[in-house]
Amino acid sequence: MTQCVVLCESSELANSERAVSFEVSYDGRNSAAFAIRYQDHVYAYLNRCAHIPMEMDYQPNRFFDNTGRLLMCATHGATYQPQTGACRGGPCRGGLIKIDTSELDGIVYWHTAPNLNLPVS
Repeated sequence: MTQCVVLCESSELANSERAVSFEVSYDGRNSAAFAIRYQDHVYAYLNRCAHIPMEMDYQPNRFFDNTGRLLMCATHGATYQPQTGACRGGPCRGGLIKIDTSELDGIVYWHTAPNLNLPVS
């Protein structure tokens, strides 16, 4: 069953700025995830590069390249489209693993899925 989980207040996410980090259980293992705002929409992904499964942020909660138009892995420079997580350049295989989100009345929610659930304690 899908659940809506409060992620953060909408005001915590500004266009092409800092992300909000959170944790999910992905295929039964706890994994880092992040949410960003791009062109006034919220998107969330596992914090795992598609090239080599390592966390991507170059500083805590920093994922955008210097143009603010692409998400970038700090380790190998792979770049991803913020709206879809699709690979745009550099060494990546496929794209980022997307996490469904919604925004209502100033609150951002993430939605669980069969392989993405609440973190295991």
